[in-house]
Amino acid sequence: MNTTDTGDLHAHAHPHHAGDDAGTVAMAELLELDAEVLEGYVSELTAWLGELAVREPGHIVDLGSGTGTGAIALAQRFAQADVTAVDLSPQMLRRLSNKALTLGLADRVRGVQADLNEGWPALDPSDLVWAAASLHHMEDPDSVLAGAFAGLRPGGLLAVTEMDFFPRFLPDDIGVGRPGLEARIHTLLNPGPAADWTDHLARAGFVLEAERPFVVNLPAPLPAATARYAQVCLRKLSSHLDGRLPADDRAALDAVIDGDGPHGVLRREDLTVRTTRTTWAARRP
Repeated sequence: MNTTDTGDLHAHAHPHHAGDDAGTVAMAELLELDAEVLEGYVSELTAWLGELAVREPGHIVDLGSGTGTGAIALAQRFAQADVTAVDLSPQMLRRLSNKALTLGLADRVRGVQADLNEGWPALDPSDLVWAAASLHHMEDPDSVLAGAFAGLRPGGLLAVTEMDFFPRFLPDDIGVGRPGLEARIHTLLNPGPAADWTDHLARAGFVLEAERPFVVNLPAPLPAATARYAQVCLRKLSSHLDGRLPADDRAALDAVIDGDGPHGVLRREDLTVRTTRTTWAARRP
C-alpha cells in the first residue's frame, strides 16, 4: 500500500492544493533545497531539452510550478524565452515572483494562478511545456496533456519528469545493532515504480522523442545545504511511518534526524545523494 506520495519531494509537491500556511512554508523550503542541492542535474536536464528543441523556445509553460525552481532554471537556460509558471497556490507564486525579481528575471517570468483540474488556463501558445512531478497529482492527467498539446505550437516539446522515490543520503552502516536503516525505511514506504507516461502521451497526440533516466549520485563531501535537505527529507519520511518501525530503528532514525550527537544528520560529513529521475520528452507533430 502506498503510504506516502513521492510527489511530496520534487519541485512541485501538492502543486494544485494551496494547503495551510505552515505546510506551504515547509514545502517551499523542501523545493528550494532540492533545487540547490541538485543544481547540476537540473542544468543537465535543461541542456538536454535545448538539444531536442527544433527552435529556440519563445514561450515556456511550467505546470505545477511550486516556488518556480523549474521556471527559473528554464528562464536562465533559454535567455530569449518568456516563462509562465502555473500553480494553484498564491503563496508559492509570490515566492516565484520575489525570486524572479531578485534574479533580474521579472520581465520574463510570470505566475498564473490556476487549478488545472478545472481546465486549461488562457495562455499564449508555447514552444516548451515542463511538468515536473506534477501530472500524477491531476484528477484527469489525460485532459491536462490534451490541453498542453493544444497549447503547444507544432514542433513544440513537452517534458514530463517523475522521480523514483525520495533520495537516499546515509551510509549503509547506520542502524542500532544492524546496518541498513535507510534501506529498511525505503522498503517500507516506497510504492514502487513511478508512473509511466508513454501511453498517456500517445493518447494526447504526442510523439515520444526520448525517455531518459537521470541517475544522481553525488559523493561526499557536499555543500552545507545537503545536510538540511537530508534532514527535511528524512523528517518527511518519518512522518509517514506511523509506528511501523521497530523501537531500535525508530530511536536510530530520531537520532539521525534531530540528534546533537555524531549520528545527527546536521553533523555528518559523509552524506551522499542518490536518486533517479526520469524525463519523457514528447513532441507535438
